[in-house]
Amino acid sequence: MENEHEKYIRRCIELGKEAKAKGSTPVGALVVCKDQLIAEGSEGEQYIPKPIAHAELIAVLKAIQHLGSGDLSSCILYSTKEPCFMCSYLIRQTGINAVVFGTRTEETGGVSSAFPILLTDTIKKWASPPVITEGVLKKLL
Repeated sequence: MENEHEKYIRRCIELGKEAKAKGSTPVGALVVCKDQLIAEGSEGEQYIPKPIAHAELIAVLKAIQHLGSGDLSSCILYSTKEPCFMCSYLIRQTGINAVVFGTRTEETGGVSSAFPILLTDTIKKWASPPVITEGVLKKLL
């Protein structure tokens, strides 16, 4: 039986395939709040300039719009890839309480890089770091 994390990462993979078909990096992301999917994003969506059109950023912006609030502390972000520095900063600013991803980004990742923004507890204005789950369906990515 497929667990919830796998179900949502499978949807991220579909979004990533859509992004790839449009010539972008194959990354998909979504935000789940209280067991409900509230926002999705795929890399390179047209209404945001390409350098910042990351799937995670798009999903978070849509979640903020959906909830009418910048407080996403009751939400989980799912992504095919480990969020980069930029997306990790946004995740921390909005207080997302958990991040689930498939594969690491390494040099610029919010968990695995030399600057693990998703894990730090030294920035006082941020709440506790989100719970991190990595490697979900990694073999499919």
